[in-house]
Amino acid sequence: MSKQVSFGLKTSQQGAEYGRIVELWNEADENSVFEHAWLWDHMLPLRGDVRQATLEAWTLLGALAAQTKRLRIGVIVTSNRLRPPTLLAKMAATVDQISRGRLIFGIGAGGSRVSDPAGLELVLREFNAYGIDVVSPAEAIGALDEACTIIRRMWSETEPFDFDGRYYQLSGTVCEPKPVQRPGPPILIGAAGAKLGLRVVAQHADLWNCPARTPDDFRGMNRALIDHCAAIGRDPDEIVRQVQILVRSDDPESARDQVSAFIGAGVTNVVLAPIPPYRESPVAWLAREIIEPVLATT
Repeated sequence: MSKQVSFGLKTSQQGAEYGRIVELWNEADENSVFEHAWLWDHMLPLRGDVRQATLEAWTLLGALAAQTKRLRIGVIVTSNRLRPPTLLAKMAATVDQISRGRLIFGIGAGGSRVSDPAGLELVLREFNAYGIDVVSPAEAIGALDEACTIIRRMWSETEPFDFDGRYYQLSGTVCEPKPVQRPGPPILIGAAGAKLGLRVVAQHADLWNCPARTPDDFRGMNRALIDHCAAIGRDPDEIVRQVQILVRSDDPESARDQVSAFIGAGVTNVVLAPIPPYRESPVAWLAREIIEPVLATT
């Protein structure tokens, strides 16, 4: 292996109690095979009864920042549609202060009028419930591009600034205190679109959360990202490649094979998302059944 592989834990807020999430994150914080931990960003559950308890991601992340000591922490990925980028920059700076510089700022375009019917149904359900306009993918990506510029400027510029973009107009914008990490936390962008989304990744991302289902899917998206980097003169190796893998407790062998295949394709950050129900602590199980065997063979 030419690059070091890191592993992370992702916990779902759907139907989960705050105390249980704290327990899982503390357990991962004390287990050195886990280097990062993540939440997801939805106001409603992804499936089932909409009345299921679903904790808001960034409020919860601030609490978990105070409860943990070592892990890099973040949200994969924050929807740029649910909150204005100025608020996101301020929230992220606050969490980076609370965590003493451990935040990875994950962001994506958020919901749009995607072509997949099932995906659009989820977007419409959540956005209609919370009064959010549903826009085209091109508009969502364009807004994400501007948002990344605004957020980096808020983290780094010491004087109030104005911004006159297509999607955002600002006057006298400033963010204090700044994040602990300077010039700001690393930005992770979740995107898949070869024409628009990966162009934004090439321009702004320190890490790329790739939603590929298979290693071959990842390779195809990765080639598009490399092309976008070449077009702007950026070294594509500056961008860390990350994938998320859903893990069933009754099939660790398939998960190990999938993790190894993605690593072989060039992924260096692997986020494991255990699917309930759990036979035991998912943190200890993931470490023993997935991470340690994979690390022993790479």
